Amino acid sequence: MSQTIDPIMITALQRECIVRWKADEVALQEKGFYQLVEENHAFNYQLWHAEDRARRDDMGFEFVYLAKREIDHCNQQRNNRMEAMDEWLFKTLQPASPDQCSVNSESPGMIIDRLSILSLKSYHMALQLERTDVNEEHLKACALKLETIHQQLKQLAQCLGEFLLELQNKTRTFRVYHQFKMYNDPTLNPELYAQKAQ
Repeated sequence: MSQTIDPIMITALQRECIVRWKADEVALQEKGFYQLVEENHAFNYQLWHAEDRARRDDMGFEFVYLAKREIDHCNQQRNNRMEAMDEWLFKTLQPASPDQCSVNSESPGMIIDRLSILSLKSYHMALQLERTDVNEEHLKACALKLETIHQQLKQLAQCLGEFLLELQNKTRTFRVYHQFKMYNDPTLNPELYAQKAQ
């Protein structure tokens, strides 16, 4: 493999990016496979904040509409990067065919995307513990949630590491799951192509 794919490096990158982007702005720095990981994470980062804005009920319909449009865009790009990670890994690892071993139901790109979401949850749940405007019950509940998130992150990163090893050893395989998001395609979404026919 031309570039070592290490779950510890992936989770560290995701964690560091959040801190860096919070301090400044989203700026990409990685190359190769890790560029795809970083891009996926950047769209999840933007998606996270757009989802928060979309819940505002004091800013008017235009504000929420723009947030929803951003969510739609980021979600599409996030899925595109998942596919790109899987295509890169499939080409690089050349995993076994499905008739030679078991097929994993979740692809590596999907797992990396889930790690990205968990890193965002971890960061933002930790912020809850710094609040001074909440009661002790809120802080305790958030501390328990943060502990669970950390356990999930550790376990999922371990699962990814084991899966990558199985792929290299040809004892497990995967397929690239193309999402084919129909709602963003004006030729497949009836609400869009029906308008053009009128």
